Amino acid sequence: MTRLAKQHKSEPPVPKPEDALLQTMPRELKTPISPMPIRADTMDHKWNTHDLEALDVGPTKHRIPDRISDKIALLAVKSARKPTDIFFRNKYLHRSVMLEVVAAVPGMVGALIRHIKSLQGMRHDGGWIGHLLHEAENERMHLMTWMEVGKPVLWERALIATVQSGFFAVFSLLYMISPRTAHRVVGYLEEEAVTSYTHFLREIEEGRIENVKAPEIAIAYWNLDPQTATLRDVVLAVRADEALHRDTNHHFSDRIFAGRESLFEDMEYRDNKPYIKY
Repeated sequence: MTRLAKQHKSEPPVPKPEDALLQTMPRELKTPISPMPIRADTMDHKWNTHDLEALDVGPTKHRIPDRISDKIALLAVKSARKPTDIFFRNKYLHRSVMLEVVAAVPGMVGALIRHIKSLQGMRHDGGWIGHLLHEAENERMHLMTWMEVGKPVLWERALIATVQSGFFAVFSLLYMISPRTAHRVVGYLEEEAVTSYTHFLREIEEGRIENVKAPEIAIAYWNLDPQTATLRDVVLAVRADEALHRDTNHHFSDRIFAGRESLFEDMEYRDNKPYIKY
C-alpha cells in the first residue's frame, strides 16, 4: 500500500453538515400519525376474505326519495354517472381513481363549513366535524390505494382534476345553501360507488381483471392478512367503506330535516368516562 493510500485510509470521515430543519423540528412532528380505517372493528384482527365477505354492505340498498329536493339530488347523481360510464366503460381501476378524487371532497367541505359556523356561533358542532374529516381521510386513502394499482395517464389526470375542481365549487355552494340536500347528494353518490365496486368485483371474479396481490398500503390500512390479501379483498374493503358513507350521509340528511343535528344525546358512552361536547 502506498504512503498516499495509507494517509487516505487513516483520515477521519468528514462530518455531515448539520440539518437546521431537523434540529428545529418539533417533537410532535417526528411521531407518525397513521390514518385509521372508518370501521373500528377492522383493527381487532387480521382480516381475510371470509371476514370481508361476511360484512353486510347492502349492495342494492337504495334510499327512495320522498321530497322534491331528494329527487333532484338523485337525478343529479344519476346524470353525472352517465358520462363516466361512457368515458371509462370497464376500466374500473381508472374509474375508481375518478370516483375517489370526487368522493374525498364532501367530507372536507362539510367539516370546513361546519367548523366555521361553530366558530361564528361560538358553540359546539354536535359531533359532526370529526366524522366528516374521518370520511374525507378514508376516501383519500382509497385514492392512495388505487394509485398504487393503476396509473392514470396524463390526459386522464387532467380530466380528473378538472372534474374535481368543478365538483368542489358546486358542492361547496350547495352545502352553504342546503346542507341537508348536500348530504343527500353524497348518500346517492355513495350508492353509485357501491354499485361500481360491485361491478369491479364481478370483473375480477370473471377473470377480466387480474386478482393481483394487494398493495402494501391497503394491507396496512385495512389490517388485511399479508399472506393472502388480494385485489379482490381490497375492493371488498373499499365497498364496505362506501356503504358506511352511504348510510351515514343519508342519516345526516335525515337528522337535519328532523331538527336533531346534535349526535351527543344519541351516542353510546362506555366506561363511564366524561365526554367533551365539541
